[in-house]
Formats: sequence, structure tokens, C-alpha cells
Amino acid sequence: MSVQDVARKLPAVDLLRDHCRSLAVLEAILSPEGADRHHSFDAHWSESEETASMRDGSGDEYDIVFSPAGAWIRGFAHESPMSPYVQDGPWPGVLDDVPEVFRSCVEEPAFTDEDGMPVATACLWRGTADDAWSTGTIDFPDHPADDPDGATHLFRLLADRSPQAFRRWAEDHIEVRVDPEAVRHVLASRPLTSAVVAALNPELALPGLAKIVEQTGYPRR
Repeated sequence: MSVQDVARKLPAVDLLRDHCRSLAVLEAILSPEGADRHHSFDAHWSESEETASMRDGSGDEYDIVFSPAGAWIRGFAHESPMSPYVQDGPWPGVLDDVPEVFRSCVEEPAFTDEDGMPVATACLWRGTADDAWSTGTIDFPDHPADDPDGATHLFRLLADRSPQAFRRWAEDHIEVRVDPEAVRHVLASRPLTSAVVAALNPELALPGLAKIVEQTGYPRR
């Protein structure tokens, strides 16, 4: 699965924003210490922008900027043959077609290295008037795993937004079994309750999530 396959699986911008916020809250409940969390959401990244991020702890990552213009996504798979560090620059087509309205994201220091080079092997965007996600026109390299840009690994919880997908991910990465109905509740962006939090983590109380709820903008009621 390449970034072009992912583009066909992503929902509208508002739905993706809600899903990313829910992923961050779910992981905050399951891993309240925070050190090893993969997913985060910042509802206050700037005056007009929110961001969702993923860091897998092994060098692979993505960021999504939600803005009045729509949404822009960049992913980086460090072992991809399309890595800018292999090519001494972004792979042709990955960033070339990004619309002007999102060019500031491409050049954003948070998403470039110390030399100002964009750190990306995959990129998608969707404007507010668009009816689908877009990617660049890319001639992908041959790759034995059929995942040349790392999109399968990077975006799997965005392409498959089911509670079952998150349960599998949590069991693999956090090594905990999670309550399916509680996961479904949070992925639906319903306000948190003491019962839902206890079902996911009996050692955590609802008031302990006040900071993450404020940071992410997760619905309070």
C-alpha cells in the first residue's frame, strides 16, 4: 500500500481530525505516564492550526496540520528507499505538487531537518473545497515489501479506523488488552465517563485526564 492507496481510504478532514484526537486520548488513558506514547494531538498548535502527530520510537513518524485551508499530512519512514537522506533530497513527486496554500507546511521548521530539508517520504493534502485527498505524481521504486514510502506502516490506524484495528495495535505496542466497547466510545468522540476510563485503565480516574482533554480539545459534553 502506497500513499496513493491511503488517500483513497482517508475520510473527510473533520472526521480525520476527530479520529486523531481520539487516538491521542485513548493512548493517554492506556499510558498515562506519557513517555512512550505514539500519538498526540495539539489543539493549540497555533492561533488557527491544530496538529496530530505519531512517533513510533524507532524513527518513523507523521504529522497532520489541520488549518482553515484544510489538512496537510507528511509521513517519514526512516528505512524507506524514498528517504530524503538516501536521495539527498525529497523523492521526486512527493512534495512537488503540494498546493501553494500548504507550502508553509512543507517549509515548517518542525517538519524539516537542521539544514531546512523537508523530512518526508509521503505527503497528502485536502483543501476545504476538495472532495478527495491528493498526493503527488510519483514514480515509486521497486520494493520487496510493496510499501516503498512506508505508508502501510505509518498510516494504518488512519486508513483502518475501526475499534478492532486499535485493539490489535494496543495489544502489539502497549501489550494490554482493551475493552472493545470503551474503545468504540472514545473513537466515536463521545464525552468521557468514569466508567469508560475505568474500563480502559482501572488505575486512572477521570479527573486525571483534564490536561489531555484540554490539550486535545476532546469533547467534554
